[in-house]
Amino acid sequence: MPQISVLMPCYNAEATLEEALDPLQAQTHPDFEIVVVDDGSTDGSAEILAQRAADDGRIRVIGQAHAGIVPALKTGFGECRGALVARMDADDRCASDRLVKQAGFLDAHPEIDVAGCLVRLFPPETVREGFEIYIDWLNGLVSHAEIVREIFVESPLPHPSVMFRKKAVLAVGGYQDNGWAEDYDLWLRMALAGSRFGKVPETLVEWREHADRLTRTDGRYSLENFLRAKAHYLALGPLRDCDAVVIWGAGMMGRRLSKHLIRGGAPVTAFVDIDPKKIGRSRRGLPIIAPEALPAELAAHRNPVVLAAVGARGARELIRGRLEGFGLEEGADWFAVA
Repeated sequence: MPQISVLMPCYNAEATLEEALDPLQAQTHPDFEIVVVDDGSTDGSAEILAQRAADDGRIRVIGQAHAGIVPALKTGFGECRGALVARMDADDRCASDRLVKQAGFLDAHPEIDVAGCLVRLFPPETVREGFEIYIDWLNGLVSHAEIVREIFVESPLPHPSVMFRKKAVLAVGGYQDNGWAEDYDLWLRMALAGSRFGKVPETLVEWREHADRLTRTDGRYSLENFLRAKAHYLALGPLRDCDAVVIWGAGMMGRRLSKHLIRGGAPVTAFVDIDPKKIGRSRRGLPIIAPEALPAELAAHRNPVVLAAVGARGARELIRGRLEGFGLEEGADWFAVA
């Protein structure tokens, strides 16, 4: 049995597939397999994979009728024989020592279940400013504490950049299709189950930006579905035993998240905002209060939780400072969710 299985779903990736396979086949790690699931490609992907597999016995190709990313991942994950599984997409690139460094990191840190790495976007001419800001945020989350602190903000681990212990993913039910991003769903389930995360602090994966990426074309990666995922797992974790939820942010993000929280039965009691035009008004029939009124609102409840839901650049740090000034502990009394 190989120590590592590289799991790569593939659908109509003829234009980029060889560029993704080249650095995988050149990996310096001595003991790995590449499990490619051809999800019913109609271009030349199957022919490329057949030739590569004939030339390199480490490549195993599993074909199936087109079913989508989650069924492809489920199929491929079930075929992975390694105790460690590294994800890779058929349109990305990685360093030739990626597997060595991530496996070495997991060997050195037996308490960690998921090891990511830093990522770089390419080709640079296609990368928009907003995505660059997201990558800067991602690459700033390296330790377990940093990753879980902001896990409800966005997915803190790019899927094709991770290596994980197969038994840890099996323990939470493997890949699931819950109507939102399958990787974010997995990280949230693992976090609630007590798994630990970390990153090799080196750029080992290049993440291709293009208009046809699933995150841009598949509805499961929409903002609304990310909010649904957050609300679902907030209810199962941080909000499970609370008797009041106060949302800092009465704007678009707070309003949309509150809809899913209230639908799920969360006891939302108030919103906080700094806009004087909003303070004193209501949102979803609940009062909008000034930050200065927050301590009194929290004191009226036995076990309240504050959710910081302002997505504007720099807002999270400002809110963090105010909440720390009130003596609230992040990860216990309050959580960043935008």
